[in-house]
Amino acid sequence: MIEMPPLQFAQTNGIRMGYYEAGPKTDKPPLVLCHGWPELAFSWRHQIKALGEAGIRVIAPDQRGYGATDRPEPVEAYDIEQLTGDLVGLLDHLDIEKAIFVGHDWGGFVVWQMPLRHLDRVAGVVGINTPHMVRAPADPIEIFRKRFGDQMYIVQFQDPTHGPDKIFAGRVEQTFDAFMRKPMPRPVEKPSEPAAAGIGASPKTNLAFPQVIAAYDAKLDPRTPILSADEKKVFVDTFGRTGFTGGINWYRNMTRNWRRSADLDHTVRAPSLMIMAENDVVLPPSSADGMEKIIPDLEKYLVRDSGHWTQQEKPEEVSAKLIEWRRKRFG
Repeated sequence: MIEMPPLQFAQTNGIRMGYYEAGPKTDKPPLVLCHGWPELAFSWRHQIKALGEAGIRVIAPDQRGYGATDRPEPVEAYDIEQLTGDLVGLLDHLDIEKAIFVGHDWGGFVVWQMPLRHLDRVAGVVGINTPHMVRAPADPIEIFRKRFGDQMYIVQFQDPTHGPDKIFAGRVEQTFDAFMRKPMPRPVEKPSEPAAAGIGASPKTNLAFPQVIAAYDAKLDPRTPILSADEKKVFVDTFGRTGFTGGINWYRNMTRNWRRSADLDHTVRAPSLMIMAENDVVLPPSSADGMEKIIPDLEKYLVRDSGHWTQQEKPEEVSAKLIEWRRKRFG
């Protein structure tokens, strides 16, 4: 298993944030790697090593609600203003003027918001699987409910009383056994409707993740795991300690984020790279169609034969693309 650099801490935006750093401190602009759900800075272990060895400064935090970072109680403490504010505070702590923000899954939603809210701190943006989109025409939770039904995981996450947090917390190893696998080969299927608020999955896709986990038996799963036993233990031990509520609270702010973004210009005015994964069921390459209209300086790159966990499934290819794009655009 690839070892992580030493864990460090920063006081930022009212919380203590754990983060990992590699590469020379003199390198500019550094890359800040932002993970998704249910993940950790550890999800970037391959990129931290490769970028650092390439002479590029790289910083990977456990984000608010995860791992070594604080987990505030109020749900509204996890809105997009707080999540982007955490990253600004991390730059302040490290005395960094600007960074390239790289985000996968939920981290992607956060990094695409950085140039909309804190453009003076953004040198560039890289989205991995997660596209940048214009503001949804209606509350995204209602869009999800209409398109996928009440069992869709993001819809379920809005109601903590029915226990999606407890389902995952009571089955931590099952959760990572089920999620962290390569997808089965499948025919390419474009969604029958436009991508809904960043989710491009077909309405036929089973997105009732709490029920999937509750019924899951790893012995019956033919898919290939992407984690070694030691790597899986890092996730299981960490989430066994922290639970899943902090990360799920990010989803519980989607309506709040949508309401509070009405006056934002959604044009990204920074050099940008969109890395897409060919076989991601939830965020397929087609969900990135049209990004060029709201990102004037955009390059797209497709990772073949990868599912959702792209930086862990295809670590060498993702690392090589990040290094190539960083050097091409920033020297």
